[in-house]
Order: sequence, then C-alpha cells, then structure tokens
Amino acid sequence: MSNAPPRQLPVRNPRTGQTDCHVEAVGPAALAAIAARLRAGQVAWAAAGVAGRTAVLKAWSERLLANPGPLLDALSTDTGRHLLAGNEFRALAGLVAGNGAMAAHALAPQEQAGAPERASVTPGIGIRSQLVPYGLVGVISPWNFPFLLSMLDTIPALLAGCAVLVKPSEVTPRFVAPLMASVREFPELAAVLAVVTGDGETGAALIGQVDAVCFTGSVATGRKVAEACARRFIPAFLELGGKDPVIVLESADPDRAAAIVLRASVQATGQACQSLERVYVHERLAAAFIERLVARADAVPLNYPDSRRGQVGPLIFARQAEIIAGQLADAVAKGARVLTGGVIENHGGGLWLRPTVVTGVTHGMTLMTEETFGPVLPVMSFRDTGEAVRLANDSVYGLSAAVIGDEAEALNLARQLNVGAVSINDGGLTTEVFDAEKNAFNLSGLGASRMGPSGLLRFLRSKALLIQHGVPKDMSALEEQKGAGY
Repeated sequence: MSNAPPRQLPVRNPRTGQTDCHVEAVGPAALAAIAARLRAGQVAWAAAGVAGRTAVLKAWSERLLANPGPLLDALSTDTGRHLLAGNEFRALAGLVAGNGAMAAHALAPQEQAGAPERASVTPGIGIRSQLVPYGLVGVISPWNFPFLLSMLDTIPALLAGCAVLVKPSEVTPRFVAPLMASVREFPELAAVLAVVTGDGETGAALIGQVDAVCFTGSVATGRKVAEACARRFIPAFLELGGKDPVIVLESADPDRAAAIVLRASVQATGQACQSLERVYVHERLAAAFIERLVARADAVPLNYPDSRRGQVGPLIFARQAEIIAGQLADAVAKGARVLTGGVIENHGGGLWLRPTVVTGVTHGMTLMTEETFGPVLPVMSFRDTGEAVRLANDSVYGLSAAVIGDEAEALNLARQLNVGAVSINDGGLTTEVFDAEKNAFNLSGLGASRMGPSGLLRFLRSKALLIQHGVPKDMSALEEQKGAGY
C-alpha cells in the first residue's frame, strides 16, 4: 500500500476565476475501505423496511432544509449562482416525498406480507417474487447541478434499500463537506451513504467497488463508464449529453414562443443537458420570431456583480467557454451571423456569455451538431412540418425536445421526434416533472428511466421463488422409452 499523501485538487471559483480552495482526491485504498463500511451497513438498512428508511431520509432532509446556510453557501460558490442553487437544494424535499410514496406503493406490501403467489403456466407450480436491492450503488455526478444530480439517483437507491457511494465532479466539490456533516447527524444514514471528493481516477476506482453505477455527464466519459461496467458485468444507468431541438410552428404566437425559447435555452446559463440548443421556426414566422427573440435576449441582465441580481450567471467550467467560443467561430467562418451576444466576457475574473442569437446556421456547423452547454440560440427556418421533423431528428443525440404552437399539431409532431421527452408549448419541463418515465434515444443515455417508478425499481433485482405443490419428478422421468420422441 502506498504511503504517498493524498492528491490535492485545485478548485476554481467561477465568479472570480481564482483557485480559492483545494479538495482531497480519495485514493483507491481509502475508497475500498469506505465501500466495505457501506456494504456492512446496508444489511441493517435493507432490513429496516421502506417505512424505516423513509423516516430516516425525511428527518434528515427536514433538518438539512431547515438549516440551509452552510450547504447552500457552498453550492452557490461552486456554481456562481444563488437562485438556481437554492432551487436544486430545495428539490430534496420533493425527491424524498415522491420516491418515498413510490417505495411505499411498490415495496412495502411485499415487505409486510410477502408477494402474493400466482399460478405458473406449468401445472402445479406456484410463483412468488422477491425484490433484492443492489448492495452498493455508485453515483458519479456532473458539475452543472452538483447537489440535485447527486441526489436524483441517491434518494431512490437509498429508499430501495441500497447503500450509496457518490463521487461528484471535482469542478464543483465544495458542497460535499457540509453535506456529509449533515449526514453524520443521522447514524443510520451515515452507515449507508458516503459522498467523496475526487477526479476521474477516483471515479474509475469507484466503479471497481460497487454493484451498479449511475453516471450523468458527457458521452465520451459515459462510454468509458459503460465499458468499465461491462467488464465487471454490472449495470450502468447513463444520462448523457443532449442537443435539444425546439420546433416553432406557424400557428405559434411569435412573442410567446420567443419568451419560452429564450428562458429554456438560457436558464442556468445554458449549462443544462435539457437546454434548447437548436431552434427550428416556420419560414412564415421566422422574421417576427427572430426580431422578438433578439429584443428579449438583449434585455437579459448578467448576474454580476451581485449574485442575487440579474438572470444569467457565469460559465462554471472554464473549459466550456473555450468550447462555446470554438463553435461560434466555426459557425461564423461558415457563413452564420451573430445577431446579439457571441463574446466571452471577463468580469471580475469570471467568464460570462450574454444570450447569443445566431442565424444563417446549417447542420454542417458544430454549433448545430455538438453539445454547446451555453446560452446560445442558433435559429433555422423550415418550409413544412416534414422538414421540421427531419431536421430535429438529424442528430446523434435524443434526450428531449420542445414543440410550440397549436396543441393538436404540436402533439402530432412530438410523437415523431426521436427523443425521450417532449415539452409541448413550453421548454425543459423535465426539470419540473419527476414522475414521468422516459428513456434517452441514441447517444443521450442508456438504461432504465431515472424518473417515475422505474427510477426506484432499477435498483432492485427480481428473484423468482418457484414452489412445487404437486409431486416432484424423480429419476423415472429420465427413463428412455422405445418409440418415444419425435
């Protein structure tokens, strides 16, 4: 075992651009010890039943939400924003309540009286079922919503009876210390939940210690996670990138459509997988829509210098600013026009981009084909709904989409889109609706839905208990008989 000191990872403040703290990268040996401790605690946690587990999580979440200061301050510093940090923090109550209700419905009856027996199609055989939780679930979460996207998988896994080991992004790790301080106030929870700091090496080591993995992040890293899980024959639940399209129909009101598209594209500074990143508008509506979109985009204030004022926060990850700038440069070089925004600005050391409307774009530009993850709105026109569907489906991604216009027409188009969820007459509704199951298409993900009942049941394996009510076969059943057979 190495005696080398733990690696220290620098952490950049997105509002100042300065490295103002360091966190320890948990090494393989320490991670293995944590995993062993969690596995030991999982036995009693699973035996506590749904009611017991729900009670602990409810008490913990209520105490944490009643004293938000330390965690919320760290989360705001991590992401450079206050309103959205508060929103993702407050979502914990709904996650516990919603998943607790689903667990009570799906699991509690089985725990109390055992699943009812049913007759098999094989005469004389009865079938009972048992749901068995994975012992230890690993969660690897990203930097854009560090708390919410950690808890989105953690809460249902805990309610299913699993222990959980979480490794958030090293870009936004400040919230981990106050989070774990709150967890330690509840010994039953501390026995089965650990959130550790680290980078890609820590994430790779985590995969070697767990029985199932939930990963949210890029396609490139998701592919590595899936391959590592496949080598260990453990499931990987992947929520990956998106290039979400929105179709604005001729029947849409141009001003209302512009308001929806702007908010759903720019919310969280566009740093959300479900942000609208491709805008397709009917050619007869295009001029009026673009005029209103530009006017609205021009009026959006930056969230600077006061983090509690303004509407667009900083770019959290400095590398993302380079990606956005590269996509815009590629588009302009190929004939696109930037109507507003388009320049990475430095304010107080942080990197900012105002809402950016781009026209003259084609699918030959990376701005229309690769994930941008910033407040950029490239707009194309279409002649008819057939072309709109073709353009929207022309992508390696398939996370979600939006359609704006007459509801019946919008629903008809929505059914033709190759994505996991479609918002009708709104955008990004998957951030508000957690009880609708959806599966990502194409490269946007893999595995069971993390929403709805599936979000809970994916952490349980089904076991069949087969009961012989008649006379079991003996060796005479294997006796060769002349003339028998085909």
